[in-house]
Amino acid sequence: MKFYLNILISFAILTFPTLSQKILIPMDLTQTDHLKAYGFAYWTLKQGQTVDWLLNYRGGSFITDYSPIIETESRIRGVSFEVIDGATASLIYAEVQSNDVNMDVVHLEKPPKIAVYATPGTQPWDDAVLLALNYAQIEHDVLWNEEVLAGKLSEYDWLHLHHEDFTGQYGKFWASFSTQPWYIEQVTINEAMAKKLGFTKVSEMKKAVALKIREYVANGGFLFAMCSATDTYDIALAALNTDICESMFDGDPADPNAQSKLDFSQTFAFENFKLVMDPFVYEFSDIDCPPNVFLMNPETDYFTLFEFSAKFDPVPTMLTQNHVNVVKGFLGQTTAFKLDKIKKNITIMGIKEGTDEVKYIHGNVGRGMFTFYGGHDPEDYQHAVGDPPTDLNLHKNSPGYRLILNNVLFPAAKKRVLKT
Repeated sequence: MKFYLNILISFAILTFPTLSQKILIPMDLTQTDHLKAYGFAYWTLKQGQTVDWLLNYRGGSFITDYSPIIETESRIRGVSFEVIDGATASLIYAEVQSNDVNMDVVHLEKPPKIAVYATPGTQPWDDAVLLALNYAQIEHDVLWNEEVLAGKLSEYDWLHLHHEDFTGQYGKFWASFSTQPWYIEQVTINEAMAKKLGFTKVSEMKKAVALKIREYVANGGFLFAMCSATDTYDIALAALNTDICESMFDGDPADPNAQSKLDFSQTFAFENFKLVMDPFVYEFSDIDCPPNVFLMNPETDYFTLFEFSAKFDPVPTMLTQNHVNVVKGFLGQTTAFKLDKIKKNITIMGIKEGTDEVKYIHGNVGRGMFTFYGGHDPEDYQHAVGDPPTDLNLHKNSPGYRLILNNVLFPAAKKRVLKT
């Protein structure tokens, strides 16, 4: 096989003798700022210049045509780079595309237009994705219910769901925080918006939003959700035709037969789950894997990324690009997903070994795709209300945050991926 590889390399050198000088952005342990490297790739696309994503080559590196402007921008952003000549670039491409290695090239052509679904007044530090986008300097718009129901999602390639509660139960914070000013303000804002949009209850507005998002994905959109936006979104879809909210949330009692009326055929990822309808219990259902407070230890909490075939499974391969394959765990209102509640057609990309706790999943809906990522903040193990913001200047090489940014760049390769 080495003989054939040498022939392929020689052919590449002879075929591309005038291949222009390139700039390589390594994404292995030599990279000084992994997170801003994604922003650099996004910025390059914004300049009208294409970028190649070298899957599994040095941690999922990027390569693009060299220019002094490109080099200057990488220096400004503090991103490590290597200037390489055409012959060296040919060797890299030959290696990556060889059948002997689990690597491939994905061509990124157009920067995705990005939307973040978040309540007005949401602080960027309270959402890991907003933190990542701002740190990496990736452009995005913030939308909420009014824009979604008006059909604005069709203008975007990628949508992130804030750690929102799509069931209309305000995160089930009622028992602990119902007298807090921030909770009262959240209720007031939601109820005012529901009234403005013609809904009698917030829960009904959230169901309508969930349906619009499903329509967006089915028509070819890309959805990324973290924390409670993952399971509450599917719960809302399963409960489209029943009331699962008790009176303190929507003014009337829940349907006592709500569990039996759930329709799992409507959901993206989860099935056969049981609702937790007690308003005093800080859980929505048994989808979540709540942490054992007696065993919680950030020093021993890790999850493992699965390896996929770059040439035959490019989508999960892109979404799991990293410089390590074992990532620090982190908690959230929804920390992880129970394996037996995940539909069989869903791709599992990260799991806590030796357990049934799944951290990272991906699937298809119609012509679109979605990714769910359990937990709140990859660099804040146990985020609590009122905690200080995470400073990503201290976590430039965070493997957990890299998974978020893999999803941000993923839609730039949409056409190539769907043809593969």
